[in-house]
Amino acid sequence: MSAAAKYQEIAATLRGQIDRGELSVGDQLPTEQALQEQFDSSRTTVRQALKELREAGLVQMRHGVGVFVAPPKVVRRLDSRERLSKARRDANKAAFLAEADAQGFSPSSSVKVWFEPAQDYAELFGIEEASELCVRDRVMRADGEPVMLAVSRLPREITRGTALEEVETGPGGVLARLEDQGFEITDHEEIVSARMPDANERQIFGLGGGPVLVVRRRTWSGDRVVEVNDMVMPGESYELRYAWDAL
Repeated sequence: MSAAAKYQEIAATLRGQIDRGELSVGDQLPTEQALQEQFDSSRTTVRQALKELREAGLVQMRHGVGVFVAPPKVVRRLDSRERLSKARRDANKAAFLAEADAQGFSPSSSVKVWFEPAQDYAELFGIEEASELCVRDRVMRADGEPVMLAVSRLPREITRGTALEEVETGPGGVLARLEDQGFEITDHEEIVSARMPDANERQIFGLGGGPVLVVRRRTWSGDRVVEVNDMVMPGESYELRYAWDAL
């Protein structure tokens, strides 16, 4: 068996013990020496397996003490009907802030704003390719750890000269500012997919492997699309939730 296959076998075995509850949160894993003997492998191979578990958020390494099962770090994304509701916006608890309030983590974000031609987004907005878009590029963090990349695009004819082009949009966020401009929010559509992360996403999220979840949300005011928001979340630490009424 190759070294790569061996460390994957060790990681899979330990992951299975964690998933089945044989190793609970706070339990110490066997020592490196014990794992070497159990799997007849080298220290390098064992350390690679433990590194994979650490990058997946399953274990914590305490220098000079050992390796322990980590508490779950899953952000549960609330039902979109709830997280995007006007009531949430009016309470300044929309979207990511709603999740923080419900789950007890400290939210933070960094925001960059720039402008670009509509190009590939022109058809989505029903505008010319040369028309300008306002781009709001955000890194969302839970307790300081990046958990979502969100890039919103809005037609510049809507955003020019408004708080939508500022880093801080004010209470209620982007949707509240759109309503201030007279654009009543009437509909949302979300398309969810999964893919492997690119190099930038791996670096930001600290991913060792596994897919990312990708959500594209279009927001309408009447028959006009006023925002397209492309979101990327690490699949191993983000849970999407949807609900609907039975017909």
